[in-house]
Amino acid sequence: MKVTQITLRPGVQLTAVQTKKFKSSTLAVRFLTPLSEEDASRNALVPMVLRRGTVEHPDMESLSAALDELYGGSLEPLVRKKGETQCVGFAGSFLDDAYALEGEKVLEPAAELMAEVLLKPYTQDGAFCPDYTRQEKDNLIDRIRAQVNDKRQYAQIRVVAEMCGDEPFGVDRLGSEANAQAIDAKALWEQYQKLLRTARVELYYCGSADPERVQAAFAPIVNGLPEGGERMAVVRPAKKKAPKHPRRVEESLDVTQGKLAMGFRTNADAWDEQYPALTLVNAIYGGTTTSKLFMNVREKLSLCYYASSGLMKYKDVMLVSSGVEFDKVGQAEGEILSQLYKCQTGDFSDDEMEWARRSVVSTLLTTLDAQSRLEDYWLGQAAAGLSEGPDQLAARVEQVTREEAVAAAQDLILDTVYFLKGRD
Repeated sequence: MKVTQITLRPGVQLTAVQTKKFKSSTLAVRFLTPLSEEDASRNALVPMVLRRGTVEHPDMESLSAALDELYGGSLEPLVRKKGETQCVGFAGSFLDDAYALEGEKVLEPAAELMAEVLLKPYTQDGAFCPDYTRQEKDNLIDRIRAQVNDKRQYAQIRVVAEMCGDEPFGVDRLGSEANAQAIDAKALWEQYQKLLRTARVELYYCGSADPERVQAAFAPIVNGLPEGGERMAVVRPAKKKAPKHPRRVEESLDVTQGKLAMGFRTNADAWDEQYPALTLVNAIYGGTTTSKLFMNVREKLSLCYYASSGLMKYKDVMLVSSGVEFDKVGQAEGEILSQLYKCQTGDFSDDEMEWARRSVVSTLLTTLDAQSRLEDYWLGQAAAGLSEGPDQLAARVEQVTREEAVAAAQDLILDTVYFLKGRD
């Protein structure tokens, strides 16, 4: 597997992963822009409306027919959050040229169709189609509202919003319902033009073609972007100290099981040398089925239905997520912190450390076997301005010592506790 990163224009980069491992190829184009409360919903809506139709294929039916002609290819809107960067655009999956009939080329027409969707949208009166905008806006609002239906995910969204309320990271990737409600076709068109002019553009390919051919295939997109202007630079989120006393937030909904979410400041992120040690600590603490949270808080003490921890790779934040009985929340919180203290004092066995190491390394290396995970990994690295591959990060995790793991654990400080309880 060969990874090539090429700067095509200032603020426009191509990441080409050349491999013969897959029968399909992945193409993606993403606008990277600072995450903000004001723009998040409009940015999220742009690719959804673009996907509705183009000048040549003015509706979803004709656009789907064009994709069907490319061996049943797919092209889906993409809205993600990497640190304090919002990433919007498209990811497409197409048959790799190596498997096409009679040597037929799929890469070039697929990239051309992607350029058409991105740069030649169906318009009415010099802006996006009002009907398409209204329909997709309603869909976006439904998605924002539906987040509360997954209470585990909702608790994590809420603890981040409370913990990082004065930071861009506290903004949801889809924005807010209130801001989404205010969008009309003209305002959305203006936001689309702003993205074309100012957003950093990250192109991605994974398949058997060589980088030079991929670069040529993406030329219609690169040449179609507005000239001049300064595109967004890499944004590294500022680190913030936890408050002297953790924030505590409670919310009541119609739930039969409490959701306890705890946010910690880590003092490290993907840019830092100690990040591999932090990934190992996370695995020892709550990131695997052999972790302290799983084996002790869940299995041994039965204080939680589930208990796990996870790192925000591009932000100095770790979240602990657990499902608890309402009357056991105090015990659960105390034991979750007790298990962290054990990590901070080196109270874990060599076996625990090696089980965690094997889990982290295995997860990183299996990224190489899944195109969707590869695309997401390299999107994050592009947003951060980093070039380290998952195999290289795995090699660094292999070298982490016990002392380095303990030092990383000692930097973890509780910032915010969020508890979702029942109405009664």
